[in-house]
Amino acid sequence: MERKIISVSVKRQVTIPQKYFETLGFHNEAECILREDGILIKPVRDINSGEFSEQILAELISQGLSGPELLERFKEQRKKVRPAIKKLIAQADDLVKSGEGKISLDEMFGAEDQ
Repeated sequence: MERKIISVSVKRQVTIPQKYFETLGFHNEAECILREDGILIKPVRDINSGEFSEQILAELISQGLSGPELLERFKEQRKKVRPAIKKLIAQADDLVKSGEGKISLDEMFGAEDQ
């Protein structure tokens, strides 16, 4: 394990050492996780990078797209994934806060067979 002491600015900002930034694959966002004994800062993995890529490609190919047109449309569609997921999470949070989204574990996962 490698260790490095970093400064915290008056605005509570820290700079990730370049070697760590590059090695871990940071981009423009970091996830900050509070733990009992400290804070874990790790790169946000791009949810567009593969989770929905196969479905997007399959749909575009079924529409008859190929070559540069396929690539361009794929990039456009992939950019829409993250905002759509954020919207779904916000809607779920709103349901939980309002109490309207409450369901039992049996409703969510099905009653356990006996």
